[in-house]
Amino acid sequence: MTRVVYITGWCRTGSTLLGNLLGEYDGVAHVGELAYLWANGVLRSGTNTLCGCGRDLLECPVWTKVLARLHPGRDDADLRRVATGYEQRHARHLRTRHTRARLAEARGRSRKSPQVARTLSALGDLYAAIGETLSADVVVDSSKFPAEAAALLGMPELDARVLHLVRDPRATAYSWRRAKEYIPAMGVGRSTAYWTGFNLASDWIGAAFPGRYLRIRYEDFAADPVPVLATIAAWAGLEGAPPVSDEATATLGENHTVTGNPDRLRRGPVRIRPDLAWMTGLPKGETMISTALALPLLSRYGYPLTGRR
Repeated sequence: MTRVVYITGWCRTGSTLLGNLLGEYDGVAHVGELAYLWANGVLRSGTNTLCGCGRDLLECPVWTKVLARLHPGRDDADLRRVATGYEQRHARHLRTRHTRARLAEARGRSRKSPQVARTLSALGDLYAAIGETLSADVVVDSSKFPAEAAALLGMPELDARVLHLVRDPRATAYSWRRAKEYIPAMGVGRSTAYWTGFNLASDWIGAAFPGRYLRIRYEDFAADPVPVLATIAAWAGLEGAPPVSDEATATLGENHTVTGNPDRLRRGPVRIRPDLAWMTGLPKGETMISTALALPLLSRYGYPLTGRR
């Protein structure tokens, strides 16, 4: 049985760094935002075609082996047809707006349609191929689609856990104001609206499957990563000590992430520390907009209304 730790929540929350740190545990492979493998790697229609190892996805020995395990003997045109079909089904059934429907199926309250079942079967085969190729007992997927996370919990062939990572919405809005290489910028209103929707949908998962769900705050992780990583490891069944020193420094090796924050391409020592630049860098008006849009969830996650400490 493949074990999957699926990271959900909104983007610009530190999920790439957290995933790569989890990938440093023995027997764990962090594959980044796996949902974009088909668009970025096969269809070449995404924003970035690089694997975290620095090679093109279709030149990376890991992903070429994974695709060969999944679809042996298929030529490029046939593989593109497979990718196009998967992308279309994913968009129809695994977007955030589909979270409640996928939760109902995962809890046995409604039946999956053949198209949903087909999509999930393909995803399960993909996780199994990754585990076999990388000799990994655990696959960490930081795709952050709550509906996809919900659907995984209803798959008996997977041991799936959902890790909900949250960060102050004003901090994520401040980060989104700046483009990062292949990731475009986004306005504060749109960013915070997504923050609210993605986190609310992720909360539904926690209510439905409390034993297979864990929520952590980026701020707690950045302030003291060792105990937070130890908590995640105990919950997810990972073995070994947290791969971070008492001085909050980690040494990152090679990874095979499909996409994510451009920092996934970094190797070597990395210092983990809080990033509070948004407290003075985000204009007051934009801070007020973000606060208003995120208001229903701020107190739930322990964030102050003022955005200033």
